[in-house]
Amino acid sequence: MAYTLRPVSADDLPMLRRWLQSPAAREWWGDPDEQYALLEEDLSNPLMRMRIVSLDGRPFAYVQDYDVGSWPQDHLARLPRGTRAVDTFIGEPQMVGAGHGSAFLRLVAEALIGEGAPCVAIDPDPANERARRAYARAGFVEEGLAPTPEGPAVLMVFKG
Repeated sequence: MAYTLRPVSADDLPMLRRWLQSPAAREWWGDPDEQYALLEEDLSNPLMRMRIVSLDGRPFAYVQDYDVGSWPQDHLARLPRGTRAVDTFIGEPQMVGAGHGSAFLRLVAEALIGEGAPCVAIDPDPANERARRAYARAGFVEEGLAPTPEGPAVLMVFKG
């Protein structure tokens, strides 16, 4: 299987809007309209790297990463300077639960480390057990529960 990543463009916004309305994205990302507005806003922000993940040329997921110093959050403050935080979701429902999330997320984390990030972190909701298992298969290790303004999160750090 060949996973590829490419930058999000304005042409991707309708697809992202549709993906945000999928059951899995709604459950963990929240209100699709609110999240769409944030993605649309971030599209012009050079501090946020937004990418579409494709499998054999077919787009199916979204992933973003940013330097934790660009958006300071208390639960990420102890991580080394230059750490990249990652957020992701699979937008095509038939691709959920098939091992794709852990596979492409490992590639993303390895690429970020290869680019010089000292650490890669992700912070799922404690109740999102499917994501936590996928992230663990990708090489992320749980470091503990952390409070955030949106509620508790599980801090997970990539160990490879």
